[in-house]
Amino acid sequence: MSASFELRANLTKFVCSGVVIAAEKKEASSLFVPTRESGKLYKMDDHVLVSVSGVVADANMLIDQGRLHAQRHLYSQCCPIYVEQLVRFLADQKHVYTLYGSSRPFGVSLMYAGFDAVQGFQLYCSDPSGNYAAWKAHATGKNSVNSISTLKDDYREDLTLREATVLAAKVLGKSMDMSKANVDRFEIGVVTRDASGQVVQRRIENGELEQLLAEARVFEDMENARK
Repeated sequence: MSASFELRANLTKFVCSGVVIAAEKKEASSLFVPTRESGKLYKMDDHVLVSVSGVVADANMLIDQGRLHAQRHLYSQCCPIYVEQLVRFLADQKHVYTLYGSSRPFGVSLMYAGFDAVQGFQLYCSDPSGNYAAWKAHATGKNSVNSISTLKDDYREDLTLREATVLAAKVLGKSMDMSKANVDRFEIGVVTRDASGQVVQRRIENGELEQLLAEARVFEDMENARK
């Protein structure tokens, strides 16, 4: 299981500047060779980023279905699919597998960060049963109950995108069980728009990630909690 978080930033006057997703990577063997998508964050479309929590093989199948559905919509309608329409499609796929005794449900929760021209920046979470809901900030997976409690206390609707990113790193760090500091266990993505208005997905990695974790005092808090 993994912990995943989404925070929608800068909601004042219903203007949102972006969405942040943070997820915990599994601790891999030193013999493991990473592939292009061996983490917890997946690009489903140019305007939708997804994090997974649960059985990754199930998630891979759903993400492939979502990608195909999004491209079919783009081909037939000549415009990107609405975020909630894509979420509902995959939630329906999940729900179908709960209706028959001859199949098992998909054992994965998906969190979606996206943007469309109608509702702007959005975030959704769908559970294995096929239920989904929109959120301002949410967590799923390991230690999600404590994480949601922290988000209720610390989330504000006037957060800047940078403040939301710091909060996501801080909450994720509190949910993780690590014997020593390991930057590679953190996977953080941001969905925002550039100066021209185009939707941009980017990962926070390498030196930028180390700087973010230092700003959030993640490893200091872990060390203090162990004392």
